[in-house]
Amino acid sequence: MGLSFRNYAFGDGTLAHLVPVSHFWDQSEPRLFVCEAVREATGAQLQPADRKAHARDSAGPTADALILSFFISEEHGFLLQDSFSRPPTYQSLLGMEVPHYYFTKKPGEADRDNWVDSQHSRIPQMVGRRPLRDFVGLEDCDKATRNAMLNFSFFIAVGDMDEAFKSIKLIKSEAVWENMARMCVKTQRLDVAKVCLGNMGHARGARALREAEQEPELEARVAMLAIQLGMLEEAEQLYKKCQRYDLLNKLYRASGQWQKAIEVAEHQDRVHLRTTYYNYAKHLEASADCSLALSYYEKSDTHRFEVPRMLSEDLQSLELYINKMKDKTLWRWWAQYLESQAEMDAALRYYELTQDYFSLVRIHCFQGNIQKAAEIANETGNWAASYHLARQYESQEEVRQAVHFYTRAQAFNNAIRLCKENGLDDQLMNLALLSSPKDMIEAACYYEEKGEQMDRAVMLYHKAGHFSKALELAFATQQFGALQLIAEDLDEKSDPALLARCSDFFLEHNQYEKAVELLLAAKKYQEALQLCLEQNMTITEEMAEKMTVSKDCTDLSEESRRELLEQIANCCMRQGNYHLATKKYTQAGNKLKAMRALLKSGDTEKIVFFAGVSRQKENYIMAANYLQSLDWRKEPETMKTIISFYTKGRALDLLASFYDACAQVEINEYQNYDKAHGALTEAYKCLSKAKTKSPLDQETKLAQLQSKMTLVKRFIQARRTYGEDPKESVKQCELLLEEPDLDSTVRIGDVYGFLVEHYLQMEEFQMAYKYLEEMRRRLPPAKLSYYVNQRTVDAVHQGLGIPLARVLPERIHHSSMEDPKEVDEEVMEEVENDP
Repeated sequence: MGLSFRNYAFGDGTLAHLVPVSHFWDQSEPRLFVCEAVREATGAQLQPADRKAHARDSAGPTADALILSFFISEEHGFLLQDSFSRPPTYQSLLGMEVPHYYFTKKPGEADRDNWVDSQHSRIPQMVGRRPLRDFVGLEDCDKATRNAMLNFSFFIAVGDMDEAFKSIKLIKSEAVWENMARMCVKTQRLDVAKVCLGNMGHARGARALREAEQEPELEARVAMLAIQLGMLEEAEQLYKKCQRYDLLNKLYRASGQWQKAIEVAEHQDRVHLRTTYYNYAKHLEASADCSLALSYYEKSDTHRFEVPRMLSEDLQSLELYINKMKDKTLWRWWAQYLESQAEMDAALRYYELTQDYFSLVRIHCFQGNIQKAAEIANETGNWAASYHLARQYESQEEVRQAVHFYTRAQAFNNAIRLCKENGLDDQLMNLALLSSPKDMIEAACYYEEKGEQMDRAVMLYHKAGHFSKALELAFATQQFGALQLIAEDLDEKSDPALLARCSDFFLEHNQYEKAVELLLAAKKYQEALQLCLEQNMTITEEMAEKMTVSKDCTDLSEESRRELLEQIANCCMRQGNYHLATKKYTQAGNKLKAMRALLKSGDTEKIVFFAGVSRQKENYIMAANYLQSLDWRKEPETMKTIISFYTKGRALDLLASFYDACAQVEINEYQNYDKAHGALTEAYKCLSKAKTKSPLDQETKLAQLQSKMTLVKRFIQARRTYGEDPKESVKQCELLLEEPDLDSTVRIGDVYGFLVEHYLQMEEFQMAYKYLEEMRRRLPPAKLSYYVNQRTVDAVHQGLGIPLARVLPERIHHSSMEDPKEVDEEVMEEVENDP
């Protein structure tokens, strides 16, 4: 007989990096094979020959072991049937025999495995067992059932559901199916549960499980299975696990656990809080606990209709409750009930409490007390009450009173009808103006047919939006004032011929602004702009927007549209409206002119924004030039923007000049020579990369920058080395004073101040006095106090015995060897003590 071999690779998916340490065959079921495997921690780094030894060493008591069971067949090979972690109380796999796995227990471990059947005394104490997944609850089944379950498990592993169901359909025991269904709750095998419910004949459960499939959480679907099997505690735990408190609330309500339902609704399921209160109230009402039911109806906010229904047989209690609650809805309901019982006086009292003025007027009219009804309608202005009262007056042919109350009820069409029928022309005009366009036109026709008061007809046609008729009537009757009013409401939607006629009328009467508006409405943009230029009219933003033609307009070509926009912008520039000019130049696509207009406005924020969005080299440069005209020395963000714009505009020569200016500011304002040197370095880099028209001029500027950098660097180095080598530092400063162009870069006052301070500290007063005198000769007197404070001058003079000289401090700049805070305090003290 030939032999065949199969292999299985532990290297894919969840079984990656597993090393088998033991395996066993089922003695009675040749298809079933079980294996114990451990994680391969460093197996990937071992040689193949060493892996087996490593796996054996890893299979100790503390290893993370997995139990893997397989079906093996000639056709399908290895089929993974189940996998689970080895229980912590067990030491190793001992073997298997359907329907159990067998394990050796750890020494000293008590049997805490709930799956072990401890009633079988024949199992040794140090051996434990656990049922196969599909045999949970079926450990003591007969051989036929066991074989059917094995076939079922095999075909499930293969994926052949038809054969799987055929293998177990012969099981007739309903108890077995129910037990399998209960185990499905624990194993969460809903596919098996459906088969079990079908064989149990549990139609309601099968339908509920099918409907529960729409729930996204597996636990929620399994919980529905548990409910159908009466396993309420398991369902409760499953709902809590997946946090489906809405379904948990529903479960509590259905099972009569109302306190738990209310607690869940109040804390985790507030969406259904009122529903829970309402259902509990219904339960209490059915239990004849009306007092408590009433409280929960109130909590659910359904008491306004549920309590009257509940207390409908006890009217005395209902009246007491209504008076106690002081709720308008309940008062109105009680008033309607009293009215239905013909208790009108009592009904009036409750209608008054609810401020139901319509019902008050209705009852007073019914009782014939129409004067009282009129007082209520006039005082409250209630529309429904006024309309009801107007109908009463009309039925009694009191026309003026009926018109009055129809007007208060805003039922203008009824009021107009009465006015026309009874010749009340003055009231008709006022009512028509308050009414709808349809009523206005009817009133205008009424006046026109009468041939009198044509101004009223024109006004009503105008207000109703019937412009053509209003203009026709106004021209016919020469009502020029009305023509002006009508023309104000004409727009681009109006008839072009009508617009042109009105425009000519306003031109004849020198009303140019109105003529321009009408020309724009008629889309005669060139004529409107020409009229503005001829009459020197200021173009407002509204006029400019009306002159602006959209890109998708077919009336003008793109070239004509751009030309029109530039003409509008030119006109705005002449009028000084730079923002509007910028907008129109931009719409015309001329961003350079737009930037020039914006620069004239001086709006820094918009200039920066426009330069950023336009992304044009020239605009970047113009914006940066403008920003240099501001006080950028005190605004670090402005400095950054200038550098950014010159960089984006590729104006490296201008950027170099800006860095040079920054260096001078750092020296003159802050005496920060380190930053100044950095700025000069950047200026040199930029200028060396710049492409200028004059290479000779560029070389000259580079040489000047190099000279400045050298002088600044020498002064910085002299001050830095003072602490280590004062003599060398002083020598360098003295050499600096001999430089002819020193003051154009390094302030000679800073150098002299440094030397004076040094010689004063060394008590060489003659040298200090020498440099102090040189500084007086080379600097204006007012500048002396910028570099040397009064205390230093006094100390030099006292050291030589010379009479003291006063240096009035305008602003003292501290030298590198002084504390600026100390210097400021000394200066302030001297100023305060100066007579």
